[in-house]
Amino acid sequence: MAEVKICGLREPAHVAAAVEAGARYLGFVFFPKSPRAVTGAEAATLSADLPVGVAKVGLFVDPSDALLTEVLDAVALDIVQLHGHETPERVAEVKALTGLPVMKAVGISGPDDLVLLTEYGVVADMLLVDAKPPKGADLPGGNGLAFDWRLLVGRRWLRPWMLAGGLTPDNVAEAVRLTGAPAVDVSSGVESAAGVKDSARIGAFCAAARG
Repeated sequence: MAEVKICGLREPAHVAAAVEAGARYLGFVFFPKSPRAVTGAEAATLSADLPVGVAKVGLFVDPSDALLTEVLDAVALDIVQLHGHETPERVAEVKALTGLPVMKAVGISGPDDLVLLTEYGVVADMLLVDAKPPKGADLPGGNGLAFDWRLLVGRRWLRPWMLAGGLTPDNVAEAVRLTGAPAVDVSSGVESAAGVKDSARIGAFCAAARG
């Protein structure tokens, strides 16, 4: 049984669907190139009535201090997710600036990438183990790509972690069984089109991930 993060939410109906389905984390994207991007004010409206225990996660890609401050002035996030090329030093800076836990996304395509999970685990509060985006991709995540989950079998890291990358209602149960992931993150896998969430798929994903 894995906890669930639904990322890239933009519509009240899909926020409600995620909460009803038992998602533990709701992700809001603050990256203008993404079809899932929202403003701080929009995220504040979307997350205004969340029940206790549901965490608001803000996804940023190589954010400036000014952007972080602007968003956090508008919406009370619980976790900052860094999904760009941030160094471990930058992760520590963002923690100090925001006063919030930081989740660092690490792209994996082969065994050589696993060392990064140890390096970032020293400074980040959580790790997001994602598929490495293809060269030249506009988006660092949400591309619907998976990696070889067998790379994670039997491994442990310093911090709590989530599995992401190519997860769908059809494969998430197998991914959790194989990797032992305590939590999973999905965006494109519960969409009917890029940036358009599907409430039925959200429900099916959460049910499959949780058991």
